[in-house]
Amino acid sequence: FYVIDAYKVANESGMGRRINTIMQTCFFAISGILPREEAIGQIKKAVEKTYGKKGQKVVDRNFQAIDATLAKLQKVEVPAEVTSTIEKQPPVSDRAPEFIRNVIGEIVAGRGDKLPVSQLPVDGTWPPGSAAWEKRNIALEIPVWDEKLCIYCGKCPFVCPHSAIRSKVFPEALAKDAPPTFKHVQVKGKEFQKGEHISYQVAPEDCTGCGLCIDVCPAVDKKNPSHKALNMAPQAPLREPERKNWEFFLTLPEYNREQLRWSTLKGAMIAQPLFECSGACVGCGETPYIRLVTQLFGDRMFIANATGCSSIYGGNLPTTPYTTNKEGRGPTWNNSLFEDTAEFGLGFRLSIDRQAATASHFMSGLTDQIGKQLVQDILNADQSTEPGIFQQRERLEEVKNILKGIESEDARNLEAVIDTLAKKSVWIIGGDGWAYDIGFSGLDHVLASGRNVNILVLDTEVYSNTGGQMSKATPMGAVSKFAAGGKPIAKKDMGMIAMSYGHAYVAQVAFGAKDVHTLKVFQEAESYDGPSLIIAYGPCIAHGIDMSLNLHQQTLAVDSGHWSLFRYDPRLKEQG
Repeated sequence: FYVIDAYKVANESGMGRRINTIMQTCFFAISGILPREEAIGQIKKAVEKTYGKKGQKVVDRNFQAIDATLAKLQKVEVPAEVTSTIEKQPPVSDRAPEFIRNVIGEIVAGRGDKLPVSQLPVDGTWPPGSAAWEKRNIALEIPVWDEKLCIYCGKCPFVCPHSAIRSKVFPEALAKDAPPTFKHVQVKGKEFQKGEHISYQVAPEDCTGCGLCIDVCPAVDKKNPSHKALNMAPQAPLREPERKNWEFFLTLPEYNREQLRWSTLKGAMIAQPLFECSGACVGCGETPYIRLVTQLFGDRMFIANATGCSSIYGGNLPTTPYTTNKEGRGPTWNNSLFEDTAEFGLGFRLSIDRQAATASHFMSGLTDQIGKQLVQDILNADQSTEPGIFQQRERLEEVKNILKGIESEDARNLEAVIDTLAKKSVWIIGGDGWAYDIGFSGLDHVLASGRNVNILVLDTEVYSNTGGQMSKATPMGAVSKFAAGGKPIAKKDMGMIAMSYGHAYVAQVAFGAKDVHTLKVFQEAESYDGPSLIIAYGPCIAHGIDMSLNLHQQTLAVDSGHWSLFRYDPRLKEQG
């Protein structure tokens, strides 16, 4: 067999991480389909045809890579006997839960066809949090935190597409048993207690090496401008110590959500993400929005997800990135077809509201047994803040204990629906192909209903999941599949259509251009008692760009006027 360090060849040839030409050269050099010299000549002709318009410099780099490939391709003779003592790693950790080891692990290993049907859940539900056990280990380089330079702004976990870098604030004493290389430092800010430390920790086997966290980091060494509070370094020597650091980091307690300062990026990014380690593309422009919404509302979320990229990286078997907190709370997720996702999500809202009304009815009927003050506190609870939601949950737990001692049909009926009296946040999530095209009539129906649902449109301006075809979200002049000469008509103005109702909260965001604006929009939209629509700009590999420049693309889109940022809040009318 043959081996080559294709990434090294690409890097030395000025090709970055692009190895397609290198691997194609390997194929023809080894296969013998064509004589080697003829094959190399044909590849170089193809390079000139494909990349000629991008300039001679690009062509020369490809030629250099082709020639270097032939020099660096090495043949390995297979010995007659096995001498290696290396054992193949199990598909998932031995410490994973039983179902993940015995079912999901077997599917990850490619042995799913051998699983008996009896091992699969009979109702079709799938356990959350399994993606974190599938260590893909694909990053060539990972970020290294310089705690002395860090200003704790929270931007790096905010832009990370895979939740592979996180921050936690914790009492310094909890770090006494930390691994020797675990980094933490005294946190600054009036909202924190004396003696509390902060850590920004990377998951080395979950990081994809996209570099967005390095790009966004604003903390620069004045003596050495090329050195930031985050800097990329080769993953291999860091893998083992950082894996231990990550495992220790996960044992640290999550910060009290009732005490977080949610209006700041630093505060919000301390919250636990309940969407992690997805199989999305390196540098994905969609997943940071989903991670953000789970940090803010994940412990009470219901998600109706349209088919598309967000359903593939969101709920594709065998592993799922949606997870739970230590209380077992997390997003309840389901996928529906393009054409009825909005109606599917509206059904969530209608059923939750119906169950809450039923719970209120039975609770009122049991006032004497439960207690008048407790019933009034529950039915009139203010759940507009985190403390309000937590207090309501505590009251409901108190009632559940009381109900155990009441022998009546009404008590049993109340037990079945009592949890709906704690706030539930309904989200309808999908791409522009769903929202602008196939599912638009349903989306319009949901907006017109006036019901309290939140709609998140991940707008890449093309059908990303099927290869980058033109959609009604594609702007005029943009080149895509089915619009090779540039789209001849303008983009559909979804925001203007939604605002024309007057009763819907509508906003457009771009997390890489204005992060605090994005944070504010998600909080305002969820707090609005009515339909809300967030149209979120998501650069995509289908755009043909280097995804390490994702954040710059968003900034350029906003600064040029291509993508406008706005918030339309009907509540402001009441304030004049």
